[in-house]
Amino acid sequence: MNDDPDLPTHVEDVLSQNPLINRQDVYLRPNPARVIVRPFKPATEPRDLSPVDKTRANHIVDRVLALSPEEAERELADVLANFQSRHRNLLGSMQARADEMEDAFASHTDFTATQRLLVGAYFLNEYSFEASALFNPSIVLDPNQSGAPEGGHRFILSLRAVGEGHISSLTFRSGTITADGTVTVQPAARLASLPKVQHRTSGPDGDEVVVGFDPADEISERVIFPVTIAQSNGIEDARFVKFDDGGKDIFYATYTAYSGKAIRSELIETTDFVTFRMTPLRGAAARNKGMALFPRKIDGHYAMITRQDNENLYLIYSDDLYAWDGGKAIVKPHFPWEFVQIGTCGSPIELDEGWLLLTHGVGPIRKYSIGAVLLDKQDPSKILARSSQPLIRPNPSEREGYVPNVVYTCGAMRHGNKIILPYAVSDTFCHISTILIADLISSLTF
Repeated sequence: MNDDPDLPTHVEDVLSQNPLINRQDVYLRPNPARVIVRPFKPATEPRDLSPVDKTRANHIVDRVLALSPEEAERELADVLANFQSRHRNLLGSMQARADEMEDAFASHTDFTATQRLLVGAYFLNEYSFEASALFNPSIVLDPNQSGAPEGGHRFILSLRAVGEGHISSLTFRSGTITADGTVTVQPAARLASLPKVQHRTSGPDGDEVVVGFDPADEISERVIFPVTIAQSNGIEDARFVKFDDGGKDIFYATYTAYSGKAIRSELIETTDFVTFRMTPLRGAAARNKGMALFPRKIDGHYAMITRQDNENLYLIYSDDLYAWDGGKAIVKPHFPWEFVQIGTCGSPIELDEGWLLLTHGVGPIRKYSIGAVLLDKQDPSKILARSSQPLIRPNPSEREGYVPNVVYTCGAMRHGNKIILPYAVSDTFCHISTILIADLISSLTF
């Protein structure tokens, strides 16, 4: 009942949730206790250190190496007592960091292995990678379906995690969907780890990097943290899709690389969620956010939905997966809930009726909502139907957060006659809902 006499009588209907949406009892919230260990740099990057900054680093090394062997042993024991249980192979991380500080050892000829490890510890710090937010999920089938429930599937969620300094990284969860559409997400592992950089190739468009994790680590332990200058302030909003490459399944994800000054779109490629290749994209479309790859080629061409003008959605075809130019505006703001702008909410999903494209719309008071567009399967530039009202809008009881009045997803998945839709709330935490495909289609305006 509306108890506020100043509100119009229809406000309750406007604020109510869409009855088509079956919201699961699943909440994914940020956990500041999950930490990784990263290089600590008292000043700037080593290659850019001024003489004063180099001296500061050398002073720290000098102080550590001036400790007696007994003092160094006590300090190292204290470090391990405080931090070893919080990380996998902390000693290995300390040794690797000491190796990176090799120049600072140049003036020293007599020091112990303990002192060297201790130097590594002084140039490391813990980083709580999801202390602020865990949001903007996408979902795909797990390439390993062993142990899936009968009639159901295993899946992988990718999520954007934000920690100190608003730095975004990519993290994962695993879960299952039963035959009737019940969703369960496995609890996150207590520990978290960074991958090793296996290969790096520099080019005119930036670095292509291959990183790999220990296959024995749980998938929720794996954190892809920025490893290039273009990504230095964040790997944002990965839109994963299972791509059918002539019978071979490859998982791609477009994402936004943010340097702190500029953005661009890049592409992740993996077949196993253990090894990942990250490649800069080229072309005019790659200078913007929100690219979403179709799950297969159309008429022999790669296809992408993009937003090149911060307002409309474009369809682009390309024969080169890494180059995207041109395009045709196909979806423009039409209804009041999307008057400010529209954008992609993940890769199109192939249905019998056409391509289902989830979208976000921005309306008054910068409120983000989720809707849908149905595109022709043979010619995706043709709109068959679209949402006149949002499928999901900010819930009044959950609208507060890091960025209020926002619901957002980076990708849903079909499961039988249902769409499994994970989405973020107020750029802070995540829910998962399901919706019957028939009900969704019937709700669209043709």
